[in-house]
Amino acid sequence: MALTVLIAPSGFKESLSVKDVAEAIGRGIRRAAPHATILTAPMVDGGEGTTEALVAATGGRMVSATVTGPVGDPVASFWGILGGDGPRTAVIEMAAAAGLSLVPRDRRDPTLTTSRGVGELVLLALDHGAERILVGCGDSGINDGGAGMARALGARLLDAQGRDLPEGGGALQDLARLDVSGLDPRLAGVRIDAAVNWHNMLLGPKGVARVFGPQKGATPEQVELLDRGMIRYAEAILQATGRDVAQMPGAGASGGLGAGLVAFAGATLHPRFDIVLDYLDFDRQLGRADLVITAEGALDGQSPFGKVPCEVARRAEALGIPTVALAGTIGKGARQTYEHGIGAYASIMRRPCSLRKAIGGGAKLLRQAAENTMRMLLVGQRLAQRERA
Repeated sequence: MALTVLIAPSGFKESLSVKDVAEAIGRGIRRAAPHATILTAPMVDGGEGTTEALVAATGGRMVSATVTGPVGDPVASFWGILGGDGPRTAVIEMAAAAGLSLVPRDRRDPTLTTSRGVGELVLLALDHGAERILVGCGDSGINDGGAGMARALGARLLDAQGRDLPEGGGALQDLARLDVSGLDPRLAGVRIDAAVNWHNMLLGPKGVARVFGPQKGATPEQVELLDRGMIRYAEAILQATGRDVAQMPGAGASGGLGAGLVAFAGATLHPRFDIVLDYLDFDRQLGRADLVITAEGALDGQSPFGKVPCEVARRAEALGIPTVALAGTIGKGARQTYEHGIGAYASIMRRPCSLRKAIGGGAKLLRQAAENTMRMLLVGQRLAQRERA
């Protein structure tokens, strides 16, 4: 009996888009199992690839734009208008304006990077008559809590002398008050939903500065600076808007952008897969599969907390469908994924190599790993058939 395999991967940051990952895995499967039926569901979680995937799924269109990038320079960006009936809906992935991939490696300082470009994309969507805006949060290169976005939307962040604070999360410790009187009035008439990692908190030991600051280039001293800034920021938001984001699930998403979206754009936060996968019709495709192969750049102890492989695996396990995960690196705590639906996992790396080589050869490594995985699974299938005979 020919297998039906659903490929449901994430993208590999700074290496391969989710579409490229799916194509590489598909080629590997074809080498080992040419008669298999292959279904593809490129998984987007609000990060890179979200706009393109949702526009393609709904028959919408992409819109090009130039906005302020995370280090303050203009960057080529984009957003989308979804197709179909219903309210005129715009989709924005924050990574298109403030993603880590837009921050040069020698300028990765999350005390300085800004989300201003995200606010500029929101304004463009409003200019085009959007009645609903879906904001995808993921793959960020910022830690400013959405302060830059707030400025673009018309808010002011002031110090004790009434001066505007400079851009970046590092300045937030000097925030004396927020002036929200200048926010664009059109925000009150549009519904804004944000797809976030529900586990990302703004403050505390698992707050955005402590968990993600180092990944974006923060030193231990800068982590403390950013954390102090986020505490003061949350206090100022409560004072100015009455919205308490300090312990709100998802408020820490994308360097705290979740908090900013709630505070300044009146957004509603949603667990990202709950809202995104509805548009992609994922569950219908899953129901047709005998096997799921998922993939992400790293599989580790963080994977059960809102990452693509475990979300895919949980849904597959509920239907009795086994899931295999491929990853660029297998990190500490990866065995925890067995408790969240992953049946087996493997690294795509065949031998030690430099990061540059791994990134450059990602497609080939994925193809080879997918082929090897399928060959092993087919051996197991033949053994099972022999036992039944």
